[in-house]
Amino acid sequence: MLEVILRGHDNYYGISDVLRLFYDGISEDRANNRVVCLEADDLTIMSIVDGDSVIASCDDKEIRAVAGDIPVKREVKRTLYRLLVDITSRSFPWGCLTGIRPTLVAGEVGQAEKMAQMYLVRPDKAELAVKTYMEEQRILDTVPEESLCIYIGVPFCPSRCEYCSFVSSDISHHMGLLAEYEQALIKEISLVAPAVTSKISAVYMGGGTPTVFDDESMERILYKIRDLIAMDSDTEFTVEAGRPDTITKRKLTAMRKAGVNRLCINPQTMSDETLARLNRRHTSSDTVRTYHMARETGFDTINMDLIAGLKYEPSERLLESLDAVMDLDPANLTVHTLYKKRRASMDKADVLDRNGSRGDIDTVLTKAYSLLEGRGYDPYYMYRQKDTGHGLENVGFAKPGTGCRYNVAMMSDRRDVLSFGAGAMSKRTFEGGRLERCPSIKDVIGYIKSVEEVADKKKRFFDINSIE
Repeated sequence: MLEVILRGHDNYYGISDVLRLFYDGISEDRANNRVVCLEADDLTIMSIVDGDSVIASCDDKEIRAVAGDIPVKREVKRTLYRLLVDITSRSFPWGCLTGIRPTLVAGEVGQAEKMAQMYLVRPDKAELAVKTYMEEQRILDTVPEESLCIYIGVPFCPSRCEYCSFVSSDISHHMGLLAEYEQALIKEISLVAPAVTSKISAVYMGGGTPTVFDDESMERILYKIRDLIAMDSDTEFTVEAGRPDTITKRKLTAMRKAGVNRLCINPQTMSDETLARLNRRHTSSDTVRTYHMARETGFDTINMDLIAGLKYEPSERLLESLDAVMDLDPANLTVHTLYKKRRASMDKADVLDRNGSRGDIDTVLTKAYSLLEGRGYDPYYMYRQKDTGHGLENVGFAKPGTGCRYNVAMMSDRRDVLSFGAGAMSKRTFEGGRLERCPSIKDVIGYIKSVEEVADKKKRFFDINSIE
């Protein structure tokens, strides 16, 4: 068993995050001031803060630093990371950074070289973070601070992908809930949205798969959203269609009539074999057909998602999928790295692929980014997740002027987001970077039964007065 004993600080969270890069099976033991890893060899590490000194040591090895430009909590992580690199002879692209937003640090530091030096980030990743931060800021400036972004969640999918753990329900088992959920969702929006006085900068309908509704229901929901939410000609309105097999001409036409001006069609891979084994019920040809149908319907701004490091395919397959998708020339293309979701059926070992059985995902991602930038795409938002294979990241790329405002506003935590639906998270931002959150009920049945209480809670959270 490996144990890290904490002295002079209580940064259990940061210690756990750094350990998780190197080992599995991490748990906190606060009663004994330690973080343990049962799956590692026997080793005791001391993590100490003593005045200005920050120390990580074990046996005859010691890393000592003086708190200075880096906050103490981050220095605790950095000294432990440096020690573990020495012990294991392994390092990671983002160094000791484990938070979900590398661009936050890039903005604080300002220079890629300084970011690499301070946080042991690999130079190419530091440059990516700084470049992405600058584009994030440019887009964020188009979203007024006093404005509001709206999220509308539909936690249903036509099938459950093996890597997924969202609160989504497989409609093959929960078809009967769709009609009730539609009614509850519209009721919640009708109880809150008409009283909103803030400018609506962006509306994002996500999931799950919002287009899982049949044609008639989809039309009804979209037209209700259009009538209840005060959007203007400048409002960005995105629908995450997601699965190509759920998109029809009638739904696309209804979206256009309702004012939708951004669409997501997400193949994840263009390998039919991988799609089938992941339990996604569409093919690469469905993706191509649906994309052309969307363009013919008038959608100029389409995002397409791919996942790097998928189980069932070598890492190089990403480049084949990327070539196929870039040939379609979508305005946006987002590259995710497979990560272990807590309730997903896919095993953690299959996700992390620590022995590199599927190839060098890091090298493939680097090449993918180069290909995207060579085709005129710029990175415009980025985030990281725990238990991601090889400590990598997710990056959204966009042709100039087409980046998604909602994505940037939501990920930056610098704009208010009013969210509707089961499992949706609303948040408010305040001066000094303070953030408050208001979660909705995750369980679909519980949400349906309590939608009026959910709406009242949201109105209080946003200080929204009911319309008489």
